[in-house]
Amino acid sequence: MRLAILTSRIRVEEKLLVEALKRRGVEFELIDDGELLLDLARPDARWRSYDAVFCRSVSQSRGLAVLQVLEHWGIPVFNSSATTATCNDKLLTTLALLRDNIPTPRTMLAFDAPHAVEGIEQLGYPAVLKPVTGSWGRLLARINDRDAAEAVLEHQETLGSYQHHIHYIQQYVDKPQRDIRAFVVGDRTICAIYRSSEHWVTNTARGAVTTNCPVTPELNDLCVRAAHAVGGGILAVDVFEDEEQGYLVNEINATMEFRNSIAPTGVDIPGEMLNYILGAVRHTGELDLVPVNVVREEREEVTV
Repeated sequence: MRLAILTSRIRVEEKLLVEALKRRGVEFELIDDGELLLDLARPDARWRSYDAVFCRSVSQSRGLAVLQVLEHWGIPVFNSSATTATCNDKLLTTLALLRDNIPTPRTMLAFDAPHAVEGIEQLGYPAVLKPVTGSWGRLLARINDRDAAEAVLEHQETLGSYQHHIHYIQQYVDKPQRDIRAFVVGDRTICAIYRSSEHWVTNTARGAVTTNCPVTPELNDLCVRAAHAVGGGILAVDVFEDEEQGYLVNEINATMEFRNSIAPTGVDIPGEMLNYILGAVRHTGELDLVPVNVVREEREEVTV
């Protein structure tokens, strides 16, 4: 067994994956996607030496492009390019969730400022404007009134790229100063965390505090169905809690960070990821996997 991990930056997560691979005695190579030169008609023999490639690229565009090429060459990749493309695009994610009747915040789409304002006012203030691509809670705007709507939309249309001219407008969910990030690997939710913050953007990149969230049968069922809706694999499902509507799936991430989720949940997340990949490559059931070691740390609050 020989794996490749596609990266653009070696973060704590990639170091944890390397440690897990070494514990299992699995041969591996770290590949910097910025240094690649791919002859599409003549695949380099090195790629044939890998049993699978695990994409951990920070660059959504580079990571997706490499996955598409490797799949064309017949190389097993995790996650698939189709799953990754869907998760990279909030519009595609929302459509996939709606198709499979997964509860999600009401969302509207507009392509110019006047119609975007109309959509915001149909949803009611406050509402949320998001770019269709991006991560770490960047460029989100809570729109509290018409003046704010017109100002933000003018900035988007004047200063933004073409992607910011696609106005993705979402219902504002008055969540209890937290959201849930659930980690789905294959057909089960292996663990989940609460991300708590006084700020309305509850993202660890913005300083949210993480604590363990019990994985109830209801939460597990919702998150697994949501993961399958976008193609399945190794995914992080972000869930809102709404007093009236219950759980709402907000977004799904195909290359999630997990450093701050191991201690509060007590779950060896990189080990679970690798067990899934190794099992999938060698046909689950035929491979004698190394048991996942549960981290024996007390559950505690963790900050970025």
